[in-house]
Amino acid sequence: MPDAHRLNPPAVDVNASNAANEGGEQAEERTQRSLFGEILDWMLVPLLLLWPLSIAITYLVAKSIANEPFDRALEDKVTVVAQQVKEVNGKVITRLTGPATDILHADNVDNVYYQILDSRGIMVEGDPEMPLPTNEDPPQPWATKFRYDFVRNTEVRIAYIYVDLHKTQVAPQLSIEPRLALVQIGETLEKRSQLVNQIIKGVIVPEFIILPMALILVWFALTRGLRPLAELQQRIRARRPDDLSPIDSGYVPEEILPLVGSLNDMLERLSQSINIQKRFIADAAHQMKTPLAGMRMQSELALRQTDQAEIHKSLEQLAKSSKSATRMVNQLLALARAENQTPSTKPMQLLELSELARDTLQNWVQISLNKKIDLGFEQPDYPVLIKGDPIMLHELLNNLIDNALNYTPADGNATVRVRADEKNKLAFLEIEDNGPGIAPHEREHIFERFYRILGSNVEGSGLGLAIVREIAQQHDAEIDILNNPHCKGQKSPGCLVRVTLRLEPNIVPLDYST
Repeated sequence: MPDAHRLNPPAVDVNASNAANEGGEQAEERTQRSLFGEILDWMLVPLLLLWPLSIAITYLVAKSIANEPFDRALEDKVTVVAQQVKEVNGKVITRLTGPATDILHADNVDNVYYQILDSRGIMVEGDPEMPLPTNEDPPQPWATKFRYDFVRNTEVRIAYIYVDLHKTQVAPQLSIEPRLALVQIGETLEKRSQLVNQIIKGVIVPEFIILPMALILVWFALTRGLRPLAELQQRIRARRPDDLSPIDSGYVPEEILPLVGSLNDMLERLSQSINIQKRFIADAAHQMKTPLAGMRMQSELALRQTDQAEIHKSLEQLAKSSKSATRMVNQLLALARAENQTPSTKPMQLLELSELARDTLQNWVQISLNKKIDLGFEQPDYPVLIKGDPIMLHELLNNLIDNALNYTPADGNATVRVRADEKNKLAFLEIEDNGPGIAPHEREHIFERFYRILGSNVEGSGLGLAIVREIAQQHDAEIDILNNPHCKGQKSPGCLVRVTLRLEPNIVPLDYST
């Protein structure tokens, strides 16, 4: 429609809260978490868990390092002894000289064991209790191998070599069968353990000094890193109660900038809200001056009068001014209540819009009869369900009906209509009249507080439509101001106010038979 003007209030999220369970549930107590303590935990717990792991890795590395030089020395020993094994006339003999024997017994810490076996497994020389190798692979001549084993219930490290007797024969034999003699030397692990312990002590002892120092440094780093938060807290506490200026973010770390930005946004909204309240109080005080001044003048005039007729006339005027002041106070209270009403303070309820409109309309039937206005009501033959606050919606409809009756001439008509659009899930609440209507250029301002259309000559405070707008915003509703389509061709264009709400599905059929 070309002469239609749509006012789209800001959307308000409406979340219906479920009814409380019988008996109620107590809210879980929430303990305040320390950011300092939480960061410290996340830093120290991994550190303390990694410390034993580092000790285990250090032990394995130290053991590997300690084995390497001792294994080389043990390999040299078994090689020297193997070179002294010969076969003479089919018999294995050894030529261990004094220096060779000294090599076997040079260690004053570890016990050294050795054993020499011929190709038939008969011991030639050495310790008979040394165990034999358990290798499944064919032995390789002159290849030194190592293993761990036990001699007299003591763990030893053993190096062994298979000696090819064919290459050591003094008198050649005609046999071509492989003839391998076994030479093995073992030593206990005392020196290896001592070296491993020395390496571990050299690594672990400094860690006992470094770890407390690391804890102190972490504590100091966290304290210094969180200092900007403490400074920000001090700056905020040092502010005057009426100081709503933005917080200076020049000295704030990058990680805290989003928090400071959110606080500044909140301060800006709070400042705007306070300014609106101040302007509202100033406007209300200004608007209340006129009826209060009239009441005072009429009361003073009545006190000076001696004629009963004049006194009665002054009292009538006083009653009229009192009625006007009472109406304005009530509307101011309604507007304040509508502004402070939020979905979180009072949850929305499932309502039947036709029933709500019919109940509200009954309060205006007598007033419409007194003004000689035909007040009608139209509703569909099916329930129109919405979610809303019944008290606030009653207030919205009361103000729209009051506005329609005030601008409808005598012998005119006004209609309240409820309808729904099932396809688009929309519910419509319409109030139309055949009054003078609202000019398109005025439709931008009629929802402002205390705004009155010039030349209307209708009593009012200018707050009714402002209350309607606030309630519509809370219900995520849209308001359209149109000319009355039923007044085409007539002298007055009339007015149609349409409030569009969200339609809820009819989950539970409603029974209107009773």
